[in-house]
Amino acid sequence: MTAYTDCTTDDLLPAELLDFLPCETPMRWIEAALENPALLLIDHAQCEKKAASTAMSLMFRYVDRPELLTKMSQLAREELLHFEQVVGLMQERGVDYSHIQASRYAEGLREHVAREEPHRLIDILIVGAFIEARSCERFARLIPYLDETLAKFYRSLVRSEGRHFEDYLGLAERYAGKEVVAERVARFAIHEQALIEGEDAMFRFHSGVPAARAS
Repeated sequence: MTAYTDCTTDDLLPAELLDFLPCETPMRWIEAALENPALLLIDHAQCEKKAASTAMSLMFRYVDRPELLTKMSQLAREELLHFEQVVGLMQERGVDYSHIQASRYAEGLREHVAREEPHRLIDILIVGAFIEARSCERFARLIPYLDETLAKFYRSLVRSEGRHFEDYLGLAERYAGKEVVAERVARFAIHEQALIEGEDAMFRFHSGVPAARAS
C-alpha cells in the first residue's frame, strides 16, 4: 500500500464544526479514498443527490415551519448544483456514473432518530448536521492530496457544506433550544464516532476504515 503523510487542514474548518464532530477521519480512510478516485466521485455524486432529496422531503413533511422551508429550499438547490458539478468532473475524467450501494453511515445514524414528534424533527436535523459536518471535514482532509482542479472544487465545498451544517444545527436549536440539542448531539456523537472509526467492507464517501484483509 502507498504510504501517505497526514496533513492537517483545520484552518479550513470552523471551530464550531471541529468541536461538533467526535473524531477526525482516520488516515486509513484517506488512503482508501486516494486509491479509489472513481468510486469516491461516484459516491460523492450520490451523496449530493441524496442530500437534495432529504431537504425536499423535509419541505414536504414540515410545511408549517417557514424557516425550515426557506433553508431547505436553498440547500436543495445548492446540493443539486453540486451534483451537476461532480457529474461534470466525472465526465472530464472518464468516470461513468452508475448506481452503487450506499454506505451504512446515514442509516446507522437514522436508526437512533426518535419516532414521535417533535423529537423526530429535532433528531432528523441533528443527523443532517452530522452528515454535512462530516462531509465538510472529509473534503478538507482530502484537499492536500488532490490535483489542483479537484482540490479547488473541494475547497469551495468546504464552505458550502459548512453553511449547511450551520443551517441544520441552527434549525434544531431554534425549535428545541441549545440545551436539549446539545444533549441529543452528545448521544448521536457516540454512534457517529463508531461508524467513522469502525471497519467497513466497502469503501464509500462516508464509510468507516477499510476492513482488514485476511492474509
